[in-house]
Amino acid sequence: MPKYNRNFDLTLNDIDMIEAALQVVKRDLSLGRDGSRALLPEVEGGDPVRVIDDLLGRLHNQKIFYRPAMSLT
Repeated sequence: MPKYNRNFDLTLNDIDMIEAALQVVKRDLSLGRDGSRALLPEVEGGDPVRVIDDLLGRLHNQKIFYRPAMSLT
């Protein structure tokens, strides 16, 4: 039985592209354009918008946001 590849070589641009594509598909599904639904695999929960929202949230939570240190001079 084949196993999943657990090592990915994705750049930040690749992740941004995936995130943008998910947002477009989510928008199309929200607007009732069912052509996007044909591109998606079957979803266990039944609602692909909820699954896409969850995935976008997990992608967002893995980002590390840096703020410049404030100088107190």
